[in-house]
Amino acid sequence: MSSDIAAAITTALAEVNDPEIHKPITDLGMVGDVQVGEQGAALVTILLTVASCPMRETLTTSVKEAALTVPGVTDVRVQLDVMNDEQRAALKETLRGPGRTISFNSPTSTTKIYAIASGKGGVGKSSITVNLAVAMAQAGRSVGILDADIYGHSIPGMLGIDRPPTVVDGMLLPPEANGVRAISMLPFKKGGSSEPVAFRGPMLHRALEQFLTDVYWSDLDVLLMDLPPGTGDVAMSTAQLLPQAELVIATTPQLAAAEVAVRSGMLAQQTKQRVAGVIENMSAFGCPHCGEPIDMFGSGGGRKVSEQLSMALGTEVPLLGKVPFDVRLRSGGDDGKPLVVSEPGSPAAMQIGDIAGTLLGRKRKLVGMDLGVTPMRK
Repeated sequence: MSSDIAAAITTALAEVNDPEIHKPITDLGMVGDVQVGEQGAALVTILLTVASCPMRETLTTSVKEAALTVPGVTDVRVQLDVMNDEQRAALKETLRGPGRTISFNSPTSTTKIYAIASGKGGVGKSSITVNLAVAMAQAGRSVGILDADIYGHSIPGMLGIDRPPTVVDGMLLPPEANGVRAISMLPFKKGGSSEPVAFRGPMLHRALEQFLTDVYWSDLDVLLMDLPPGTGDVAMSTAQLLPQAELVIATTPQLAAAEVAVRSGMLAQQTKQRVAGVIENMSAFGCPHCGEPIDMFGSGGGRKVSEQLSMALGTEVPLLGKVPFDVRLRSGGDDGKPLVVSEPGSPAAMQIGDIAGTLLGRKRKLVGMDLGVTPMRK
């Protein structure tokens, strides 16, 4: 009888996902042993990927809850152990296969990739990236952010991430906050946030490549990349490493800023990328006293970028939306509380939500994808 209950517990544990890997713990080899006493008291041994697993309490609670759903179980005690080197190596191969490859380039990958770019700094590109990602996660999608701004990394703080990635046999499990997984250069700097990153071009390419090959992203619906301003090394490396990535150009209403933003979109001519659209940030907002719109940073910039890129590239580059100026978009980033979470009803948050919905609704191109169809010859 106890063996039947133990088997039922194991079956129930198949519904428990590892909080970082997002796959069933039974598939990952994390269930070490299940014992059931005569009175229905169960002892479940769980093998953690690493001894310092930051999600051990969450995992323990989930295992207990799942085991207690089995008829005949009166109590559950979870005993935590740690995988040995062989088990970790097997887990890594199970998740990523042999070798180091970019999973997003697999013919069967359905992940949409948007590289958020700008011609210059100071347009709120990172704030837009974080809030877009969280809005997509709120819509039920699995979302990740790759902080490709190696020098000026700011995503972890804006997203509210307060811990480094977990390392399993050289494989990085990205931390998560507000439903979004993210990887950045920040946790790899011994000197902390103030330590500069002194990388030349080849090292920037290598860092970006490692974020794509050494990080286990699981099955993402969307990957957002926060590119550094301009059209330099990282923008070129992104096109080389992820040729299917689509560009989203961020600008402000100021016409001078728009002229610079056009150049970041024109890079698509050389890299053969697609420009998904333009986002105008810091757009007009309602006066708190009379309600009349205030164009603090000018007007027309986003429309200008959209029109010029459409004409130059020979394809429609839509203006995805105009995000009204809201100081809370900036302050939320400073506090690690994205605006779409802290003030979901604000005009800026609602506009970002609409843009997220538009990007989620775009179909990924089928070029190069394995459709599972074999041609028939007559």
